[in-house]
Amino acid sequence: MPTQASSQTSIPLIVLRHAQAADLAFCRRITHETMRGIVEQLFGWDEDQQVETFARKWHVNEVRIITVATKDAGWLQTATVEDAVFLKQIYMDRPFQRQGIGTRVMRIVIDGARQDGKAVALDVVKINPARRLYERLGFRITGEEDHKFNMRREPDGAA
Repeated sequence: MPTQASSQTSIPLIVLRHAQAADLAFCRRITHETMRGIVEQLFGWDEDQQVETFARKWHVNEVRIITVATKDAGWLQTATVEDAVFLKQIYMDRPFQRQGIGTRVMRIVIDGARQDGKAVALDVVKINPARRLYERLGFRITGEEDHKFNMRREPDGAA
């Protein structure tokens, strides 16, 4: 069943619908457009490698498409691991960025995990500006790798 959120009538309805195989190209396009600058800066961009890596990591049963007022606006991929929901990926298409939609989607994920008594965990590339959003939402750094931070938000919001 899709998840919905709308706190005011003036704010467009956000629905998280289950992905279908036909959504792969949409998700790949948004991912490549959003992450290209970061990947180029850290590793250099190799189109064939990026296509292969995306295909290996994208699992339709873990993906939900973010729709805003019935328009596909982005996507996220989650998996349940131990005591947490792990946010593997989240991307917003450029026309939908910087409108608070990502924040609202993250709150949907956090609230769903909280209802199940689970934390939310994620990894974020160190130079990705999304890190500020995660920190505002109560995520704390729990580990560090070469190019990314591991972050976690407990169900009650405590670090």
